[in-house]
Amino acid sequence: MNLLIVESPGKIKKIQGFLGEGWQVMASVGHVRDLPRDDIGVNETSYRPRYLPTERGKGVIAKLAKAVQDAQAVYLATDPDREGEAIAWHLADALRLKDPQRVTYAEITEQAVKKALASPRGLDMHLVAAQEGRRVLDRLVGYKVSGPLSRVVGGKKSAGRVQSPALRLVVDREREIRAFTVTTHYGVNLIFDQVENITPGWVATWLVKDWLEPGRSYLLDKELATRVATETRKVTVLSCEETESRSAPPAPFTTSTLQQAASAALKISPKETMGLAQRLYEAGHITYMRTDSPNLSDEAVAAIQEYCRSRDWPVVAKSRRWKSKEGAQEAHEAIRPTHIEAEEAGETEGEQALYALIRRRTLASQLDDAVFDVRTVQLAGNVISDRGPIFEAKGRTLSRPGWKIVIKQDDAEGEEQEKENPVPRLQAGSQLAVGAGLVTVHKTKPPARYTEASLVKALEERGIGRPSTYAAILENIMAREYVRLEKRNLVPTDAGEVVVDALRGHFGFLDYSYTQGMEESLDALAEGKVPYVEVMRQFHTSLEAELKGFVSLTSHACPACGKPLRRITKPAGKNDRGYDFWGCSGYPDCSATFANAGGKPGERLETRQKAPVSSFQCPKCKKPLIHRIKEGAGGYDFWGCSEFPKCKESFPDAGGQPAFDAKRKGGKA
Repeated sequence: MNLLIVESPGKIKKIQGFLGEGWQVMASVGHVRDLPRDDIGVNETSYRPRYLPTERGKGVIAKLAKAVQDAQAVYLATDPDREGEAIAWHLADALRLKDPQRVTYAEITEQAVKKALASPRGLDMHLVAAQEGRRVLDRLVGYKVSGPLSRVVGGKKSAGRVQSPALRLVVDREREIRAFTVTTHYGVNLIFDQVENITPGWVATWLVKDWLEPGRSYLLDKELATRVATETRKVTVLSCEETESRSAPPAPFTTSTLQQAASAALKISPKETMGLAQRLYEAGHITYMRTDSPNLSDEAVAAIQEYCRSRDWPVVAKSRRWKSKEGAQEAHEAIRPTHIEAEEAGETEGEQALYALIRRRTLASQLDDAVFDVRTVQLAGNVISDRGPIFEAKGRTLSRPGWKIVIKQDDAEGEEQEKENPVPRLQAGSQLAVGAGLVTVHKTKPPARYTEASLVKALEERGIGRPSTYAAILENIMAREYVRLEKRNLVPTDAGEVVVDALRGHFGFLDYSYTQGMEESLDALAEGKVPYVEVMRQFHTSLEAELKGFVSLTSHACPACGKPLRRITKPAGKNDRGYDFWGCSGYPDCSATFANAGGKPGERLETRQKAPVSSFQCPKCKKPLIHRIKEGAGGYDFWGCSEFPKCKESFPDAGGQPAFDAKRKGGKA
């Protein structure tokens, strides 16, 4: 019996059906080991991590170990990326496999799986090192920086190697919006009536460039625009040009572009998109959904083109290739259907919609350009001066649809819907009567807030993170309440802005170029071009120096006892005002507190007089009770133990004495 270990239980039934008797297919259910929760778990000299089985992993390893004993050979078929390679290594190490056979395939079809099993390989330790390096770097930042950060900004805060730059993007964009000043500017549209049975209502727009004041980008003179609109009653045709424009189809989907298109067309989040894509992949409907490559395999292209020809669609003469972004991981092809002839696939409505989106994009990629007939007319009015004004009208008509016969407008992100403008064919030198002149009023707009999809695009453009991490980055910054969603837009919270401000200027990982360089170092590690320890040491040395500077600049000693002060915050709620002050880390031995003054300790706060102890004894520890009273909103009146917080006994007040038979509910002593 041969044992094949995959990642997801969802793949077992399908692959078992391909292989039949003589094979047992089992799943690791993702990672089975991880770094310890309560310790950094990394040797800071060798940078070797210490792994422990996860709670779920303990049971999985036990089941797999039993199956390994009865297996003639063990094949590791975890996902075909860095993380999958790392999971395969963890399984081999935890199960003490002497000769693990590594197999990968980009689609779960019988042909692909059997082909992979026919040519297994060893584990790629360069890929394993790259994934391990990412995990170690993330742990170093999390453990080293989050504590000092929390002491400075208050509350339990965290920093992350890719989380923090992603958060910075959202914060910086919000501040651009706040600082934006609206500029009102003007233009003119001329509306023309029917000409030789051409549809009425075509429009020409005033070209204002020659009329702008020096240094201006917009026409601010409303009076001038009004004159042009009202006094231009006739125009002379200067030229009428007939040209052709071509529009190439968008590339097949990468992980990033799939998330962006699904957000635009299906209104779903990157996380939901990846969940649907995972299920489609596991069911054998699409190829692997984590990829940077926009290109398809030669075999896939041939099959797609053959299908398109069978439908009499215009197949492109030469197969297209798209340029990948710099640093792309192209271990496997773009996301596509495994069987292009299957018009529908998926169990749920969401899966079916995503499959249709992927299929349309794949088909379009192998069809001809869309071709448009373009007519451009320039017109001159001479009522203002000999400079014109000059107007331009442009009309565009789809003459050959090409790829647009299969793809919807909202499938192609970035494609703007063309407005109809039925410009007639005109003769240079002829004159036209203007039907109406309209002043157009425009207002400059601030940059748009990021959506989940546009933030993924921004991360990809800056080289922050990789395909497998985009959805997790978004989930992280929202789960920590650094960012919230408002009508599908990402808005930073106060906590998010505070964290970015505290880190800015202190840590290199917040800088986009530094983060991109780090990702490139991990890519080089995956290719075996640089030693693991060298990459780790370079980052760690830099981080330690930055951390030392951060602590020295942000640490404040308690004037009363010399121990470090820490910031203590609580956001205002419905029933309380919250608080924000600095307190001594030596509490309760030292109870000195200080007002917060712009992120630093300010004046010392007056210490409330301690309530005197009473003659009543705590029934639990025999220490004196204290009568605690506060008047007004949020007030209280109860008896608590003087040994609090060691002893938390408390009792309601009953006419000036503790009601021992009615232990107080809620509140603190």
